[in-house]
Amino acid sequence: MSVAAYCIFCYRQIGTSGPATKTHLPWNDIILSSTSSCLLSACQNSYGLAKTEPGGGGCGANLPVHAEEKKLFMIGKIAKVTGSLILGGFVFITYEVLSLKKLLQIDTQAIHQEKLKSYVYIRTTSLNRSEYQGITYQARKEIHKAVRKILETEAKIFRRPFNEQFSTFDGEDHECALWLLLKRCQSEDKEVRLQAVQDLANNSHWHDYQYGTVAQTCDQRTAIGLARSKDIDLRFFLPPPPLPKIKNDYPIEDELRLLLVSLPQTGLDPCVQYFTSLALRESSQTLAAQRGGLWCFGGNGLPYCETLSKIPSETVELFCLQALVQHSKVSSHCDKIEAKGGLQLLQRIYQLRKDSAKIQRNIIRIIGNMALDERLHSSIVRAGWVSVLAEVMKSPHVIQSSHASRALANLDRETVKEKYPDGVYVLHPQYRSSQPIRADILFVHGLLGAAFKTWRQQDIDRRLDKKALEGEENYSQCWPKTWLASDCPALRIISVEYDTHLSDWKAKCPVEAHRKSIAYRSNELLDKLRAAGIGDRPLVWVSHSMGGLLVKKMLVDASKNPEMDKIVNNTRGIIFYSVPHHGSQLAEYSINARYLLFPSVEVKELSKDSPALKKLNDDFLSFAKDKKFSVLSFAETLPTHIGSMIKLHVVPLESASSF
Repeated sequence: MSVAAYCIFCYRQIGTSGPATKTHLPWNDIILSSTSSCLLSACQNSYGLAKTEPGGGGCGANLPVHAEEKKLFMIGKIAKVTGSLILGGFVFITYEVLSLKKLLQIDTQAIHQEKLKSYVYIRTTSLNRSEYQGITYQARKEIHKAVRKILETEAKIFRRPFNEQFSTFDGEDHECALWLLLKRCQSEDKEVRLQAVQDLANNSHWHDYQYGTVAQTCDQRTAIGLARSKDIDLRFFLPPPPLPKIKNDYPIEDELRLLLVSLPQTGLDPCVQYFTSLALRESSQTLAAQRGGLWCFGGNGLPYCETLSKIPSETVELFCLQALVQHSKVSSHCDKIEAKGGLQLLQRIYQLRKDSAKIQRNIIRIIGNMALDERLHSSIVRAGWVSVLAEVMKSPHVIQSSHASRALANLDRETVKEKYPDGVYVLHPQYRSSQPIRADILFVHGLLGAAFKTWRQQDIDRRLDKKALEGEENYSQCWPKTWLASDCPALRIISVEYDTHLSDWKAKCPVEAHRKSIAYRSNELLDKLRAAGIGDRPLVWVSHSMGGLLVKKMLVDASKNPEMDKIVNNTRGIIFYSVPHHGSQLAEYSINARYLLFPSVEVKELSKDSPALKKLNDDFLSFAKDKKFSVLSFAETLPTHIGSMIKLHVVPLESASSF
């Protein structure tokens, strides 16, 4: 079309211009003069009036001159048209080439930015004409924009806050709500931020691209808050970033071994050294082949009975992860783990071992320990762990969800002031809640117990108990988390965990026996509980077995330490479940068979009529009477089955009474 326009322009120029002539007469005058001369000559010849001479001004002499001029005129005209076409075509082609080059030019900076994104969401436009707004709506929008600018300027001049709700007319309602909530999530007012995160979490009717928009634009604080919101939609979170591929002949256990070797090996806690050396030693397949498999009776060795020459890679990984758990308890080691790419390596193992709950639990435990250091929060978020933790929070298994809850609570510095060290788990509330916490309930398990399994409902015998199977849907894996939290939602329910063993054969860390004593555990747990905010509210202790002795020791020690006064002063009551205040018969059996069973320090401390137990009980009684808090004790009335042959009262009735 541009070529045609240019040609028309050229023809118009040619039509208004002509070739140079010898005279200054117009072309029409020259032609008329020549024509009249020819006619006059013809008349003279016809009537014999005159005779044309050679070289004269007759008609025969003018015709050759006129034809030559016309020929030159046509040649010039053709040359001008051809030149104009060639020049116009050249200009057009040059213009089109430059335009095409500009369109095809690639912005390298834009490509670099797109590499950092996982997804690009494009806003969709409805094709239904009935959904388009009319001219009245558009006019109102333009008027609104003008008025909004005036109000913004006025607010800046007089330094007054501008009402953000006034700007929601500029777009569609659902789009404005999304961006307005995202803006409020970054408000300087904490209450506004918290309410905005809650409003975001409550949206369940958005399209995928809207959830994706939030996932890409929200900041770290908002993402963590969404992950700690109940029944959150997982589309709010971007998946973990893709990890670089590794060679098939380069196993994960080798990467774990290299990570362990890169961590400090001197000046460590004895248990950290023990677990590290154990993991490095057991990861050697050559050593496994040399040791053989049929001579391993248990303890800390690997189950070699499956094979005499090769250790399962999953087992090796588990040993290395247990060593990393110990390292993650040291703050300076967490920095090293992050610097060596440990977060990405753990992410890879987590994705590869989705069928191993034990491996995944140890990995999340490591993340929870690293989250105690606020400097590592951004690295944890960038590695994609927020989406993983949000997904695990939905797990029906209480152990998995509680580990994820602890990690997210340590990441959430917006609503959680306390920090939960390794072994301290929040059973309720595990999500953000607007309901204020009125009191703390602390559960302490006993010998061979755990933070979760000690407080489970009675085990179901699937072969005998048909009624229990019918009600298995209501079975509780941890009744403090399900029943107590439902009955008393205003409580914070915490359960602690520590390692105990009947025999040193099964000890996880068989070094420094004094660290297994009640006195050592008391000091260790007191520090962890204070970090978790225990003592800031009214407190009730719930203990079972040896856990009751530990509670008494902690309260007696706290009464002697001014920094722990809050724990003592805010204690309102203690519940003892089958606590051996005066010793246990189980300890007597173990001590009598000590040359075979190698009873642990914990069992030795539970021996009947132990002087240490008697002193602890006397100190506690005098302490409890001064403080006047309530004490409730439960005793066993039925014997406990130990195996298929032995029945005994682990804690006799007379030992269960502390008075």
